[in-house]
Amino acid sequence: MKFHSVSGYNEVGKNMSVIDLGNEAIAFDMGVYLPPIVELEEKEKKFVSEQGLRKIGALPEDDKLSLDVKKKIKTICLSHAHLDHVGAIPYIGNHYNAEVAGTPYTIEVLNSLLKDRENRQNRPKLNPIRRVTPNSSFMTQGKKYEVEFLNITHSTPQASLIVVHTPKGAIVYANDFKFDNNPIIGKRPDYDRLREIGKQGVLALIVESLYADHEGKTPSEKIARGLLEDVLLTTENKGQGIVVTTFSSHIARLKSIVDCAKQLNRKILFVGRSLHKYVSAANNAKLVPFMQDINLVTFRDQLERKLKKANQNKKDWLLVCTGHQGEPGSILERMSRGGLPYRLGHSDHVVFSSKIIPTPINFENRGVVDKRLKEKGVRIFTDVHVSGHCSREDLRDLITMLNPQHIIPAHAEIGRRKALAELATEVGYAVNKDIHLMSNGDSINLN
Repeated sequence: MKFHSVSGYNEVGKNMSVIDLGNEAIAFDMGVYLPPIVELEEKEKKFVSEQGLRKIGALPEDDKLSLDVKKKIKTICLSHAHLDHVGAIPYIGNHYNAEVAGTPYTIEVLNSLLKDRENRQNRPKLNPIRRVTPNSSFMTQGKKYEVEFLNITHSTPQASLIVVHTPKGAIVYANDFKFDNNPIIGKRPDYDRLREIGKQGVLALIVESLYADHEGKTPSEKIARGLLEDVLLTTENKGQGIVVTTFSSHIARLKSIVDCAKQLNRKILFVGRSLHKYVSAANNAKLVPFMQDINLVTFRDQLERKLKKANQNKKDWLLVCTGHQGEPGSILERMSRGGLPYRLGHSDHVVFSSKIIPTPINFENRGVVDKRLKEKGVRIFTDVHVSGHCSREDLRDLITMLNPQHIIPAHAEIGRRKALAELATEVGYAVNKDIHLMSNGDSINLN
């Protein structure tokens, strides 16, 4: 049994891993690296080819896999709907004679991505697609291995821990997650099932390391809801414009924003291409309890008309828009430079229900937007947010529940993966024995 760390082990993004079971192989995730293509989500531009994305280092380095391993991959399992986990499927998924498996919401987002590429160039050859209900399992194409999608909480709906059951023990893939006992949408994690899998035997745990150096436990999403209520419901905003920006795929956060807007008796306008994409996908998966409460627009003529109307009566509207990272071409970035008919001015409120994803380009882009907003006299509320990623003590609990034979830190650069390795040593593991610090393109035999 061999494990291949394809990508996502030297950076945060373009996640892809492969477990070679001998007669069959299974891939986990197939994402893009976002910093080089940060404009693609919001800005209409010409089609970018697979070769173009490879040239800028945005796709998984699956060219390092041997032809034999590639031929054995019959199933591609997607952990959740974020682009750094699913965004490469429209470009390289059809290189594999494999079905793509994901939860209903994840597949809805994937279908939207496939349609985007189809609209920009010829329709890509499609892989067979399997929708997997959370907390259920299926047999791989070879009918040899059971794959379980175990419901877990994250910052997007229907995220899963993926469990491959083999005669030598389970392989557990845990990118991305947190332990939230009070989720706004969806169910809490199934701790009993995690402990049961641990007792049955876990051969290897592949686990994210993004916040392994953050002490403590990641707060529940209900804390973010409280922060939003504090800003939106207890700060004087009568007569002022209110604009809120957050992650477009964070449906639970969007619900909290909508609930606050309703308490303020404001009409709610959602604007931005990615908001339209993710909210529509969630609505197709029957996961949006607020669809009747919002105006959701994306087309340019409809966008300008609605923004002009909201600008005439700012006190009556709350805008939810894209641009929390300051992305060029996003709605907030365009508003900040006066490029849209909604004019931000003195004492209007802009609420960032997010944190800056720590890359140089994001800090630079947000700095530009923040400077423009301050020059206009806008009141800025930032970091109204809690993370969707596990912190150090969440990771400790997962390791303790599963008691794996091997731990493979993933989803971060080496510094953060070393922090997870240090945590594992506290629990009784040892680096180079049962903790494996791998790089992109590495392989290891699991004994």
